[in-house]
Amino acid sequence: MQRSFDDLGTPLHEVTFVVVDLETTGGSAADCAITEIGAVKLQGGACLGTFQTLVNPGVALPPFITRLTGITAGMLAPAPAVSGVLPAFLEFVGEAVVVGHNVRFDLAFLQAALLATDRPRLANRFVDTCALARRLVRDEVPDCTLATLAAHFRTGHRPTHRALDDALATGEVFHCLLERAGSLGVLGLDDLLELPTVRGHPMVAKLKLAARLPRRPGVYLFRDAGGRPLYVGRARDLRRRVRSYFSGDERRKVGALLREVQAIDHIECTSELEAAVREVRLIHDLAPRYNRQGTTWRRYAYVKLTLDERFPRLSVVRTPRPGDGCLYLGPLPSTAACREVVDAIHTASPIRRCTARPGAGGRPAPCAPAQLGVAACPCAGTIGEADYAVIVTDLVGALRDDPERLLAPLADRMAALAGAARFEEAAAVRDRGAALSRALVRQRRVESLMRAGRVTVELDGAGAVVERGRLVAAWGGAGQAGSAALPLPLALADAPPSGDWPDGPLPAALADEVLCVAAWLERRSADIRLTECQGELAWPLPRLRRFDPAPQGAPGRRG
Repeated sequence: MQRSFDDLGTPLHEVTFVVVDLETTGGSAADCAITEIGAVKLQGGACLGTFQTLVNPGVALPPFITRLTGITAGMLAPAPAVSGVLPAFLEFVGEAVVVGHNVRFDLAFLQAALLATDRPRLANRFVDTCALARRLVRDEVPDCTLATLAAHFRTGHRPTHRALDDALATGEVFHCLLERAGSLGVLGLDDLLELPTVRGHPMVAKLKLAARLPRRPGVYLFRDAGGRPLYVGRARDLRRRVRSYFSGDERRKVGALLREVQAIDHIECTSELEAAVREVRLIHDLAPRYNRQGTTWRRYAYVKLTLDERFPRLSVVRTPRPGDGCLYLGPLPSTAACREVVDAIHTASPIRRCTARPGAGGRPAPCAPAQLGVAACPCAGTIGEADYAVIVTDLVGALRDDPERLLAPLADRMAALAGAARFEEAAAVRDRGAALSRALVRQRRVESLMRAGRVTVELDGAGAVVERGRLVAAWGGAGQAGSAALPLPLALADAPPSGDWPDGPLPAALADEVLCVAAWLERRSADIRLTECQGELAWPLPRLRRFDPAPQGAPGRRG
């Protein structure tokens, strides 16, 4: 049975454990059999019961097993077969967490016996005391055998190679290991199950920094010894995510990050949406040096169609001017991304490419694109304002309402180049088309939320208010705290309130948050309930053309 996150977060003192030990006729579950089963049920440090029985293996008992365990063939002859033992044993185990020393050995024999008697596999979670000991006390003992650990912890029961004695000794060792684990902040079942996978490096001692983190959605902040922010992240389960840095996270910079971490702060949130927005705002405010995504927004730029000129052209600008009557696409991640979009539009539209001002200082020499016939530049003296206005109107319509008028010529151009075996050029056109398609999708998301105005949504008893793409309020369901208002990030202290934003392109500082909200709304669109919308929350344009990674047979574009 699949457990929920709440089950995984059960405090250890509330978890029922069954410590299991088997004696067998040999070391392989494929051709050996069980001779004895011993088990002890524990909860909160108390013994709730024991289980012990000999088992007739149905095969000859090797002499070395008799010498090791003291179990003889005469003792096993009257014992029940494993098929008669399993029902009572499975009832004793129930849904408890199985504990054992080298527990996979014991589980392999149990699973083989269940399979041989046409029973389903044992699906219980399990904990290996040997693996725990390697992680917690390996430097204190010469080895991690059960006998060595029992002597090290001075347990009342010592292993004797009899199932119940060994199970009782394992249970005492297990409790001693739990005490050690508690100093690392291992307080819940999920913590315990993940502990054996924690990498064996000095930073394991810093697991205790995560001890007070809740198992709730939120944002976490790693700080160094001077309190300076190192990294900001978000999680559905704060405790689980932070602890994962010490186990399965193999990113190159994680080791260096953990060496510097001295404190971990957190903000508990009502939902994944609030956590995502708070993460964006904190990264913008603090610019932690181990964060890469979300820290480059100051490099965002726009593609501008200069509709305030007699002969409009495309340009790349860092800062838009709201109210200038121009058409802006963006913000996009960088000026390089903007230039690739401009190149894509130039490939599909004859909009002028030269920067010379028509009529200034006499007629300039025709630019190269005009001489090649790929651009209707006025510098060539072959086009007037009226004819050029038709080209501009067509481009504006393509960018706003019908992107296919730009994307289709790019796709045709790519196919023609690939058909002529000009694969490098085809790859370049492909990349331009993909860049333009991504930019238009990004623009569509932003503009749809800006047009929607104030939007209120509910999901699973929680709710949020989004105003022109910004999350302005959030609340939780029953028993959950809520944020009546979410403050603007420090970087936006001088920005106008969202309701007073002028018509025009979205400020670069808000792009990450608006795109974050848009992505969440799209991802959860089938689950959320829309209770208020001032405008229209829809994407009226059809799905945009996607460009394949590379034309068939093409070697791909070189960097």
